[in-house]
Amino acid sequence: MPAAADARSFTVHAGPRAAEWIRTRGLAPADIRCVPAAAGGPKGLSLLPLDLRLFGRDGWLREATDLHLVGASIGAWRLFCAAQRDADAALTRLREGYLSQRFSRKPTPRQVSDQSRLLARALLDDGRLPSLREGVALSVITARARGALARGHGAATFMHSAARNLAGRRHLAAHMARVVFASSAAAFPPACDAFGCTQVPLTDANAEDALLASGSIPLIFTPVRDPAGAPPGDYWDGGLIDYHLLLPYQQLDGLVLYPHFVPFITPGWLDKYLPWRRHARAHHWLDNLLLIAPSPAFLARLPNGKLPDRNDFTRYGEQQDARERDWRRAVAECERLADEVMAWLARPDAGLLRAL
Repeated sequence: MPAAADARSFTVHAGPRAAEWIRTRGLAPADIRCVPAAAGGPKGLSLLPLDLRLFGRDGWLREATDLHLVGASIGAWRLFCAAQRDADAALTRLREGYLSQRFSRKPTPRQVSDQSRLLARALLDDGRLPSLREGVALSVITARARGALARGHGAATFMHSAARNLAGRRHLAAHMARVVFASSAAAFPPACDAFGCTQVPLTDANAEDALLASGSIPLIFTPVRDPAGAPPGDYWDGGLIDYHLLLPYQQLDGLVLYPHFVPFITPGWLDKYLPWRRHARAHHWLDNLLLIAPSPAFLARLPNGKLPDRNDFTRYGEQQDARERDWRRAVAECERLADEVMAWLARPDAGLLRAL
């Protein structure tokens, strides 16, 4: 029996083209052309059970071809694992490695970067790029510093970048550029805004740096310097530019399936502090996008009434075993979320669709 509306674990939001597609044609794995994955730190743990059902052994998208996987920060890490031939093992390593992280009371940026590099290394194949499955184009999004940000990365410099972003996203492009480490020359996205899109082949020599760079949050991490094969410079978290990945999906000839943490898309990381940008309005780039997010009823059942997030490192402080325990409880609850989503994907009820 379907879950009652007020108890359902997820909500489904669709652009106009996606909604019409589902109403008239239904939904099949072959319809999906892209899966984005947002930045969000520990929130990414909540979507790993669904990742396993989509990309693991006998996963719903396992046989999909011409599929673009596009991620920033933890989203890039998730999709890096999902794109591997043995996605089950890779996603499990990511889950266990992330859950078991331990930091001193006030870690330095170098200490945080060093521990995160160890986790990135654990996702590689003895230091090499793992074998990726055929039919998938993986894009790991990073932000390369330029302008004032290329000359220094202290708090004052980032505050200046934030001020430029306040005036408009295009002004932030004077401080950073989008660089995508891609497994295919045909990878998505194309250059679509002031940040550009320099594509760099993802290789054995730069895979570790690309992953680490995509999750290197300013002032918490140190930058990744001069990844192999990429333009020289300091590389930072891809979410600075593409927090929730507002990209020109309408150029793709199918649907975009977007498992997400929230039912809206905020363009850049700095925009989450700006109410008028945090909940982005309808955008024609999202016409063919199908977004699935945890429902308020589901969130209320989790420890602390929310998904794991970066503030938990402060909330729990030195009680790191308690943090891991509650994060594991949250991930276990997300198994139910994943099962409900998969049941809907198998028999999509268009009556549940909400507008983006």
